[in-house]
Amino acid sequence: MADTYSLIGAFYSKPSPALPPFFLKTPKLPLHFPSKSMAAHCHCSSNPRPSQPSLLVFSGGTAFNGVVEELKKLTVRVAHVLPVSDDGGSTAEIVRVLGGPAVGDIRSRCLRLADESTSEALAVRRLLGHRLPINPQQAKSEWYKILEGEHSLWEGVSKPYRETIGAFLAYFQNEILRRPNESFCFSNGSIGNFFFAGARIFFQSLDAAIFLFSRVSDIPAESLVLPVISTNDRLTLGCELWDGTIIRGQNEISHPTNVIGPVDKGRSSVPALPSRIKRVFYMSREGTNSLHEVFPTVNQAVLDQLSNVDCIVYAMGSLFTSLCPSLVLLGIGEIISSRSCPKVLLLNGSHDRETSGFSASSFVTAITDALNRTYGNSHNCLRNLPSQYINTLLVPEDGEIPIDIQSLSSQGIFDVVIVNSIRDPKVGTIFDPVSLINALGNVVSRYMRTKD
Repeated sequence: MADTYSLIGAFYSKPSPALPPFFLKTPKLPLHFPSKSMAAHCHCSSNPRPSQPSLLVFSGGTAFNGVVEELKKLTVRVAHVLPVSDDGGSTAEIVRVLGGPAVGDIRSRCLRLADESTSEALAVRRLLGHRLPINPQQAKSEWYKILEGEHSLWEGVSKPYRETIGAFLAYFQNEILRRPNESFCFSNGSIGNFFFAGARIFFQSLDAAIFLFSRVSDIPAESLVLPVISTNDRLTLGCELWDGTIIRGQNEISHPTNVIGPVDKGRSSVPALPSRIKRVFYMSREGTNSLHEVFPTVNQAVLDQLSNVDCIVYAMGSLFTSLCPSLVLLGIGEIISSRSCPKVLLLNGSHDRETSGFSASSFVTAITDALNRTYGNSHNCLRNLPSQYINTLLVPEDGEIPIDIQSLSSQGIFDVVIVNSIRDPKVGTIFDPVSLINALGNVVSRYMRTKD
């Protein structure tokens, strides 16, 4: 097999720049990778588990992660649908220098789904889950140690995995060096994000990068991680407030900060929005107002899964920047409204910048408006009722979101289940993972019995 550099050169069919010493040390690629057109949902399994229910979960990359491990005990037949518009933290630096979609949320979910049954699996997960120091010089120094294979994080990683992971980390570094006018800041950088970005650029395919990451981290074949938009381009999220203000960028909407570093998604002291959010939409990289709105196409794999799963879940998290970017796309509302399966909203336990003053029915209204595309192009709007999108609410006990039963009833939602909660010092009230998955399992079981 040709060495890594030869493979990359053949892939691009053009001369490549001089390689740094650590790239020359990168060994051969030991695995046969999928073609550029290989989709992330093309997971094959010789041992399908039809007895387990199938779920599709709309979520972001943070809040739902805390229950993923417990969810595996109910079922591994889960399609995790995630946005690719996150522009905060170290993801922002990758997008700034190398372009492309944001992969931070996808990488985060892949790591949560990764195998932990062997010492090597744990070592791979530890490596890909590692973050560099905040201090830029310390971060760069540690990155070079990892790149050269001299860091202790490589301990326990066998040669095939070491060569595979190292090859794409080296390719990521080479892509940075090919842009001498851009100074890349490694502060708080995620090794998993670097690996992901290297694979995506090499294959020129986000789906192929997810496929590779899933195989390297040994995610169960029935567990799918699907970008809601399958693209190799940069996407920018925008929002319109009720006072007419337009805000550009997911992080500016949800957790505005000017510092490269970890994004605090807890109950931080970010300033309140001047008005409530009316809608979210996708924007062109040029321009700063809604006249530059664009309409990306939803990933067909998401629509395929939506049409066949036993349960649809809207996970807790940032309502307008984690859930709604997936819901506003053409085709999503059409399929969800046509399904007769459980459609479950996992209500947040506390307010955040996006949902200040919201009640439970306010969450339902926002999701309904997003799926109906109520405030978008009038030619693409739907007129479906809230109950066609949500029929069950799971609510954390002692949460601060008011449960306005009468308003929910007027929306056609009567199945409201209180679930045990725990107190998190950073974000407040959250679901107890065991209780949440038990409650979700009960909802799905009732539906499965009616199917039999």
